[in-house]
Amino acid sequence: MIPLILSGGSGSRLWPLSRKLYPKQFLPLTGSATMLQQTLQRLAPEGMHKPIVVCNEEHRFIVNEQLAAIGCEAHSILLEPFGRNTAPAVAIAAMHLLASGRDELLLVLPADHVIEDRAVFHQALEVARKAAEQGEMVLFGVPAERAEIGYGYIKTSPMGDELPDGVLPVERFVEKPDLATAQSFVAQGDYFWNSGMFLFRCSRYLEELQRHDPDIYDTCQLALSRSKSDLQFIRIDPSSFACCPDNSIDYAVMEKTERACVVPLAAGWSDVGSWSALWDVRNKDANGNSLSGDVLVHDSHDCLAHSQSKLVTLVGLQDVVVVETKDAVMVAHKDRVQDVKQLVNAMTREGRSEALNHCQVYRPWGSYDSIDNGNRFQVKRIVVKPGAQLSLQKHHHRAEHWIVVSGTARVTCDDKTFLLWENQSTYIPIAAVHRLANPGKIPLEIIEVQSGGYLGEDDIERFEDVYGRSDNVLS
Repeated sequence: MIPLILSGGSGSRLWPLSRKLYPKQFLPLTGSATMLQQTLQRLAPEGMHKPIVVCNEEHRFIVNEQLAAIGCEAHSILLEPFGRNTAPAVAIAAMHLLASGRDELLLVLPADHVIEDRAVFHQALEVARKAAEQGEMVLFGVPAERAEIGYGYIKTSPMGDELPDGVLPVERFVEKPDLATAQSFVAQGDYFWNSGMFLFRCSRYLEELQRHDPDIYDTCQLALSRSKSDLQFIRIDPSSFACCPDNSIDYAVMEKTERACVVPLAAGWSDVGSWSALWDVRNKDANGNSLSGDVLVHDSHDCLAHSQSKLVTLVGLQDVVVVETKDAVMVAHKDRVQDVKQLVNAMTREGRSEALNHCQVYRPWGSYDSIDNGNRFQVKRIVVKPGAQLSLQKHHHRAEHWIVVSGTARVTCDDKTFLLWENQSTYIPIAAVHRLANPGKIPLEIIEVQSGGYLGEDDIERFEDVYGRSDNVLS
């Protein structure tokens, strides 16, 4: 069994914590480990091969670093130049495995789900394995315990003789219903939430995809044949992939195949698709409040409050969500948190950076945090990981002043290379070819003061880069 981790979502309903360039699957929302790390850690080691991860090209170094932090080595990391939904992502992964002579069972898991009971999850995997080995297309269904209008539903039929024990035939799929319909589904008892988790053999999935959606099949074959290996990544060809239909596994295959079946999964599952869903799975105080960070509450009940950088206080509130980050504050009633996505869409249309990134921006060499900015100046806190280095580069419109706070810096400035230690500083003139590196064994922290007529992140010309990046600063 090979885990295929789908890590391409943007998690816009969890803004302002989740941003396009650092979405919810990379955040520690329900524990010390991130959602991606928890997804990998809950897999049983017996009979489980190295995972394949499919992610957006912009997230490749975040994925690689988070896997390394838990000692997980990926079979491969497939980079999508842009999202085309789950059916193409799974197709390219399956084709990639078959091309290398492998045809194991493929366990498809979103990277951003919560499963509280690992033992029950492992039991469901074993039940699903028996069906998938018979050629069935298995979907994990969560018993519909309450009326949810944000989930798709699956109606099942009584257990058939041809299926292993514990596996139910699919009668029909139902898209997200209205509240009254969802309540009737719960009352009937034979409906399940569609978890978006699947198990099938690689060749079986491709066989069904070729039969029911040949356009996706053919386009993915072409895109994979034109893909290129880069470090530990496989870059999917963008020109071919752009022609691929945008479709989910459910629409492309599961709703059309005659071999779809459901394995019930009552393991405390949640897709954490909104702030109210996160409140459901988090620990709460005696008044039902879920609090994290520097938060004080008085006479408030059933609220979620998160503070990242400031004291947040709540007085006399109920069923309210308050989330504070360094650059944004979001306040919403729990009944309206699905509409946070509309705010993100509006910010995106206006070109606001708050929809894209946090103040702290992650790079393969470390991170930087915008501290202050004004007319013709900007101040950043830069952290470089031990042994890492920035690209050899120059800026056409700004000069930079570097002050070492801790660690050791190796500085290249035109034809000079020298070391700086704590409390020492240097100046990088406009158009100087320069590089910052950390030759030490502890993180290097510097304060950078930029000055000039234009301070945008796109004022960069790279000459050498060990991470294979172009002049695109978002890579």
